[in-house]
Amino acid sequence: MSTWIREHRLTAFFAITLLVTWLPWPFWAFGLLPFAHLPIGPLFAALVVIGIAEGRAGYRDLGSRLIRWRVGWQWWLIAAGTPLAVLAVAAVANVTIFGAPAPVLASVAWGAVALNFAIRWIDPLDGPLGEEPGFRGYAVPLLQITRTPLGAATVLGAFAALWHIPLVTSGQLALHGIAFTFAITFVYVWLFNRTGGSLLMTLLFHVLQGTVKIGMIGFVGIDAERMDVLTGVLWVALAVVLVVVDRDAWRAAPASAVAERSDQRIDA
Repeated sequence: MSTWIREHRLTAFFAITLLVTWLPWPFWAFGLLPFAHLPIGPLFAALVVIGIAEGRAGYRDLGSRLIRWRVGWQWWLIAAGTPLAVLAVAAVANVTIFGAPAPVLASVAWGAVALNFAIRWIDPLDGPLGEEPGFRGYAVPLLQITRTPLGAATVLGAFAALWHIPLVTSGQLALHGIAFTFAITFVYVWLFNRTGGSLLMTLLFHVLQGTVKIGMIGFVGIDAERMDVLTGVLWVALAVVLVVVDRDAWRAAPASAVAERSDQRIDA
């Protein structure tokens, strides 16, 4: 088994990711567990495959991406500001176009927001830490050995959409969320490549994307559901704009965002 994993790193990563993430699904279906999805799957899979196929060198490579902070101040602003800007635009549209009650910022539990922000950095059972080291830190560099960034984003986007299916069946994610998941993957890959393969930037982006929950900014009921759709539509629009406008970003990834080629990465 270890030899097969060394020769099929990407396939092994995807398989282990699904196995771990979907493990609770049948137990949930029979009412034995309250959840159907383990977001730690990508992180777990990356650590296992690296340990078997690459060892310390692989861990050093992943770790170096996690602390790659010298990317230029403008990319810090983009990584932090983009998810907040999308949220703000969606909120304004929800109020001015669709007539939702304006949220009262004074009523926002800012302490809870700050705590949520801090926890999402270190909780492997939450999306950012559970997903980013595996999806962006490990899978994207492997995919980009033989694919353009556009091809890598397409493959990973399709896989990420499939990965979320248990959340749809358990009612935690609306069906349209699958399409939004596919689209936002292009934004993540673009950011990862434009920052020279910085996992830190995609982690920051992901942490902030979900830190300010819809309920924390005052929307409830149908207004909250509409807010979810509006943010998703904006992510689709942003993905399309990035693909159309920044064409150079999709032709070839920088060397720093591509895994080192080896004979054992034959399925990449």
